[in-house]
Amino acid sequence: MRLLLLIALILSPALASAQVGERRTDFAVGANAGWTLSREDFSPTIKQTYKHSPTFGVSARYISEKYFTAICGVLVELNYANLGWKELIEDGSGNEYSHSIHYVQLPMLMQMGWGRERRGLKFVFEAGPQIGYALSTGESRGGGEWDPSNRPNGVVWQYDHDIDHKFDYGLTGGIGVELSSAVGHFLLHGRYYYGLGDIYDNSKNGYFSKSHNQAITIKLTYLFDLKRTNNPDIK
Repeated sequence: MRLLLLIALILSPALASAQVGERRTDFAVGANAGWTLSREDFSPTIKQTYKHSPTFGVSARYISEKYFTAICGVLVELNYANLGWKELIEDGSGNEYSHSIHYVQLPMLMQMGWGRERRGLKFVFEAGPQIGYALSTGESRGGGEWDPSNRPNGVVWQYDHDIDHKFDYGLTGGIGVELSSAVGHFLLHGRYYYGLGDIYDNSKNGYFSKSHNQAITIKLTYLFDLKRTNNPDIK
């Protein structure tokens, strides 16, 4: 129910304004690929550095209107992403540890752009809800003999514990630039994702009171038009 309310709140401005703007019926599909830097928001805290992983998927966009100077639409993606965290271990043991969570993700974004629609550049802002499902997880250890006895704050519970919740949900948003040409649309965009759900049990019986996914993603998206508004005045 909370997820449905989030979707309604975020998409409602675009849907409401669609009644008064210059109508568009542009539909495009394509693919995306990029790089993700992920970590977890833990309490009690675990000292971390960003975990680096590739991401890729398919994209679909519908442009519904131009409202004043803003070109408004909805962008939906189906992506693979490898999230999780990499610990920053500075206890002298030389140990290394990272935990991977392989997700299929579905971001549903309101997108607004300012600039050229057909040929040229425009600035893009996008924001909306995102859901995900963990397909698999895995731990990676290194750095010689494993010795967790001197970890900061004594936080070692996470080792050998798989996640409790495979379903993930949260909010994502970002900015980018789009180059439109005769062969399609090329978008370079950056996003930040903050998970609202916990990967571990956060009840009074759980170890962590919070364990939220966080990720920064830089990606390139290519879209080609399947349907375009028939209006010679659009530039």
